[in-house]
Amino acid sequence: MGTRLNLAVALSLVMGINPMLLADPGKGKGHDKGGQHGNQGHQGNGSDWHGGPAIDLGGVRVILNDNRAYWNPGSALPPGIQKNLARGKPLPPGIARKLDGRLVGRLPHYEGYEWQQAGTDLLLVAIASGVIYEVLHNVLD
Repeated sequence: MGTRLNLAVALSLVMGINPMLLADPGKGKGHDKGGQHGNQGHQGNGSDWHGGPAIDLGGVRVILNDNRAYWNPGSALPPGIQKNLARGKPLPPGIARKLDGRLVGRLPHYEGYEWQQAGTDLLLVAIASGVIYEVLHNVLD
C-alpha cells in the first residue's frame, strides 16, 4: 500500500495535483457497503467518495432542529465563496467557525473530521487536509 501511495503522490506532483486530494479521508473505515450513502441527499458536487463515513443527513437535520438554542443563524456568504463550498474542495481560509460544544456533542462524530459552520451551511471537514467532505446547505439560517 505504501508503494502505491508514494507513486500516487509522485504522479500528482508531476501532474500538478494536490496530493491531499488523493488521500483516503476515512482511511478505509466507514465505507458504506449498503449503498445508502452514494449521492443521495448530497448538496455538493456529487462526486462519489469511497472510504469516507456514511452520513445520515436527515438525522443531522433533526439534531440541528432539536438543538436550535446551541447554534446561531449565519449570514449568507458572498456567491463566489458560496460556490466554492463543495465536497472535495479545500475549505477557504477564514470563513468557517467552530460550533458550540454542546451541539458538537450531539452531532455524529466521525474520526478525523469536524463539523464547522460557514454562513448558513454546515460542513464536515477533514481535519488533516482541510478538505470539505460534506456540505449541508442553508441548514443554519
